[in-house]
Amino acid sequence: MHSDRAPLGLKVAAGLGLAFMHLPILLIFVYAFTTEDKSYQWPPPGLTLKWFAVTWGRPDVWQALWLSVKVASISTVIALVLGTLCAAAVSRTKFFGREVISLLVILPIALPGIITGISLRSAFNLADIPFSFWTIVLGHATFCVVVVYNNAVARFRRVSGSLVEASMDLGANSFQTFRYVILPNISTALLAGGMLAFALSFDEVIVTTFTAGQQQTLPIWMLEELVRPRERPVTNVVAMVVVLVTFLPILGAYYLTRGTDTVAGQGK
Repeated sequence: MHSDRAPLGLKVAAGLGLAFMHLPILLIFVYAFTTEDKSYQWPPPGLTLKWFAVTWGRPDVWQALWLSVKVASISTVIALVLGTLCAAAVSRTKFFGREVISLLVILPIALPGIITGISLRSAFNLADIPFSFWTIVLGHATFCVVVVYNNAVARFRRVSGSLVEASMDLGANSFQTFRYVILPNISTALLAGGMLAFALSFDEVIVTTFTAGQQQTLPIWMLEELVRPRERPVTNVVAMVVVLVTFLPILGAYYLTRGTDTVAGQGK
């Protein structure tokens, strides 16, 4: 007799796999409350909330956080525009080299981050572009576009061409067709792609390292604090913030694309 219940061994293996992936994150949360400020001990010698107050009062943390939010927001807007246009061109029209263009759009997220970072740094140097806030944005937009594109192109392919033709036959122009027919059908895919793009940009380290110059996003600030620690629990508190800021958009994108063929963030 067939049973839908998973074997005990499979459940144990799944539990061990989840523990292997998530226990290190839980340890970060625990060490954010430890009373020890220089070293990691297990079990922690004591628990305290004082590091949250210390973190709140650190202006360098706020500066890095604000920079990360601005970079992620602008990169997401750029990705939404370019990713949607690319998806529309690839999915709604046929032309020579369409598959090659699709591959080139996806390529930045498939390449190792260090390759993308070195390439961008070389390009900025050749163009004599000084490293600044905008070079970080351009660097992040390269892979954010892919996330939006993956979501949008999958949804575009599910929108029937007869809807567009019917809209045109009824007298709607291209803008009205996009606004009233296409956009409502792809809006959840775009929202999911934008949320994922924001999350990926917010915690990006490698590409930022090569394009930031002297500026510090929050992940770069954390990396430098780990190398030269002053108060290690502060870094753990900031890590908790990063986990929450990136987890919530990913969770939202999951629910928006659940039960569809949309591929959210494939390859990253």
